Amino acid sequence: MNIIRPALLLALAALPWNDCAAQAVSSPLVQAPVAVREQPLASGTVTHQVQLPAEPGQAAVVVRSIQPDNVAGNYRIDFDALDVDGDGFIGRDEAQANPALADEFDSLDTARRGKLTREQLAGWL
Repeated sequence: MNIIRPALLLALAALPWNDCAAQAVSSPLVQAPVAVREQPLASGTVTHQVQLPAEPGQAAVVVRSIQPDNVAGNYRIDFDALDVDGDGFIGRDEAQANPALADEFDSLDTARRGKLTREQLAGWL
């Protein structure tokens, strides 16, 4: 998990944002896992906060760093359902069907073979 440091937030707040306004583009997180998109931001403790300057008539932007109350993920999988080719392993491509597993794939693939066994996933099943 990346954490934005207070010094970085202060440095961002000091930038000349008026020069960048025409270049700013925003879009929703389409690829984010459902658990991330639906995590309520009010369920943690605000550790840092900074308000970015805004032009008159524009809404102010507040950037917050929040420490969640808990970290919950989809760590239960159906091995047989993910093993699409039936070879007894879950390959990197097959793991993409479960965002949490895809994120943790490299740390679970201790043998660095590009595939996971049932034994490597014992804590997930």
